[in-house]
Amino acid sequence: MNVLEDASGFTGSADELFTPDTQQQVCSLLKEASENAIQVTLCGSRTGLTGGCIPDGGWEISLEKLQSLYIDHGRARAGAGVTLETLQAAAGHAGQIYAPDPTEWTASIGGTIATNASGARSFRYGSTRRHVVGLTAAFMDGSVRQFRRGDKVDFPVPAIPLPQTTKNTAGYLLEPGMEWIDLITGSEGTLAVVLEAELQLLPKPADLLTGVVFFSSDEEALDAVDAWRPLPQLNVIEYFDERSLKILRERHSEIPDRARTALFIEQEDGDVDFWADRVSEDSWFAAGDQDRERFRRFRHALPELVNDTMRHRGFLKLGSDYAVPLARNREMLAFYHEQLRGLDYVIFGHIGDAHVHVNILPTAAAEFQVGRTLLTEFARHAVSLGGTVSAEHGLGKRKAHLLTLQYTEEQIEAMQSVKRRLDPQWLLNRGNLFPHVG
Repeated sequence: MNVLEDASGFTGSADELFTPDTQQQVCSLLKEASENAIQVTLCGSRTGLTGGCIPDGGWEISLEKLQSLYIDHGRARAGAGVTLETLQAAAGHAGQIYAPDPTEWTASIGGTIATNASGARSFRYGSTRRHVVGLTAAFMDGSVRQFRRGDKVDFPVPAIPLPQTTKNTAGYLLEPGMEWIDLITGSEGTLAVVLEAELQLLPKPADLLTGVVFFSSDEEALDAVDAWRPLPQLNVIEYFDERSLKILRERHSEIPDRARTALFIEQEDGDVDFWADRVSEDSWFAAGDQDRERFRRFRHALPELVNDTMRHRGFLKLGSDYAVPLARNREMLAFYHEQLRGLDYVIFGHIGDAHVHVNILPTAAAEFQVGRTLLTEFARHAVSLGGTVSAEHGLGKRKAHLLTLQYTEEQIEAMQSVKRRLDPQWLLNRGNLFPHVG
């Protein structure tokens, strides 16, 4: 028995663990599992936060050895096991970037496609789906197909309504006449196994202005978000609440004492004079690559510190991934703060997309239970505002119960009908998205 764990602390076990070296070996394993009705769970770097790569028995197939990588002008071809860090470094050497920018750069390409991951730069560039131009995918029977942009799904697909948000990765994206790439991306490994992907690369910006802008109140920060969203070539607007800054001061003592909130911004061809007239003197702006790297570490330090805190306290991570329409951003944020009174928590993230993460940090078992209940209430409230229960992490196994808050029984049955068509024995990543076998 092999015990496995993801980044959230969620654990499970597999009867057997396989790490195939080639695509052909993956397909052979799938065929054998299908013939013997053995459930298969896929994994890569295990950086997920929803238990999607964690098995409940059966076989675990790690794609970590599928490491092929080829960089061309405007394109990358990457095996499922290639990490974002490796891809970005290789693209950078060629004067290019891969636009999706999830926080965890050790995540694998296969995993980011499975969850339709996004990150900070999604404010301008959108999620992973937009940047996938080709897929090599294996199905549960061991067959392999290659899909290109424009290849339509060759069976009838029902229409599922989308939330009124800029980001959504809850359940399947379904619409008549859709493309295979769009169906597989974001399906959390429940329909097919991504073996290799062709990804769009963009020219590396010649001039990036980055900064951390500090505010003395939440209202000031939110006013700035509303004012800055329309700015041209703005890649990133990230938010840190007062509690986030308190934790970050453990590593960054230079944060101004007066600061109660902060926004991290990144703009291509930004005008320093424009920002100088609109921000406080104690805000930070990059003077070179070294400063930009310092700001990047600042932005990524908070999730690391939160994870360390939860491991030290001995609880699973309690984090939200909800987004609401832009016009309901302040309303949702106020609801979070009101309901979280008396608890230890931080709120941070992609406020440009009205998609902030609430991380509840319980100190006792009773607080953990309260936190779990609150996360469900937050999901319900987000949906009532026209939002989504998952904007970028997927639902996996830990959050599969939230799907019924966003979709009706008929809509979920429509998704499950697609699952049954492509995986009739319900063997592939069982438990992800749908808590029960359909």
